Amino acid sequence: MSTETTASVSTHILDTSIGRPAEGVAISLAARAGSGAAWVALGGSATDADGRCKDLPALPEGTTHVRLDFETEVYFDKKQADAQQDAPANRDSGATGAFFPEVAITFAVVPGEHYHVPLLLNPFGYSVYRGS
Repeated sequence: MSTETTASVSTHILDTSIGRPAEGVAISLAARAGSGAAWVALGGSATDADGRCKDLPALPEGTTHVRLDFETEVYFDKKQADAQQDAPANRDSGATGAFFPEVAITFAVVPGEHYHVPLLLNPFGYSVYRGS
């Protein structure tokens, strides 16, 4: 049994449409102490060249719920602009960029546990799980 008084969180993003890490995705972190409590913004960071976000803020004592907000629209807009030279524009309903301009993942935590939450991302879908 751990004696830690807070949980910790890490994440990374894999762009499954290209089988590579998603670099430069802004991520913000919020926490709350109880399901009825207000969310408190703790800060954020962005993914590095390996798709990892290694410097998320620490969770305050008493945190029971965490929310990670991934700003995917800027990433996909940049990726699409880079690809325009080699491929036709996205033909799905005339949309550009990503179908999901942001992804918000909310999960419960307990003190002393580490939560690694990978995001598997593509322009029209995503999957998330508790990693190790």
